[in-house]
Amino acid sequence: MVKITCSSCGAINQIDPSKLPDSAAQAICGRCQSALLSSKVLSLTDSTFDRFIKANDLPVVVDFWAGWCGPCKAMAPVYESLSEHYFGRARLTKLNTESARLTASQHGIRSIPTLIVFQGGKPIDRLSGALPKPELMSWLDSALKKCV
Repeated sequence: MVKITCSSCGAINQIDPSKLPDSAAQAICGRCQSALLSSKVLSLTDSTFDRFIKANDLPVVVDFWAGWCGPCKAMAPVYESLSEHYFGRARLTKLNTESARLTASQHGIRSIPTLIVFQGGKPIDRLSGALPKPELMSWLDSALKKCV
């Protein structure tokens, strides 16, 4: 079984790995009865970050960004569009470094945007700087191949 944190309530659920990624859209949370996975990018905070990163068996991609950052704003729609493509294979999330300074500091975020792929709570790969969609997908595909 694969552990998945609910996008709505944060409850930890288990799903048969054979249902991923094909049946991921039908998976329902056992606690809140909402769709377990969302095809939208999920916003994390200092209080939700650790539980979400550590309790998901699927890789979690975090976009560390800030509202004042021009490259972050330019890359945001590209990153959002990737959520649908990677649905059921990875969880795409974002964390505003202005409102979640503790988490950003703990992960050594010195420039933004920075993307980190986590697996089992551990960082697997990191990328700093905005990229166009083809290069971002290439990097993400390569990073996800490192996840076991």
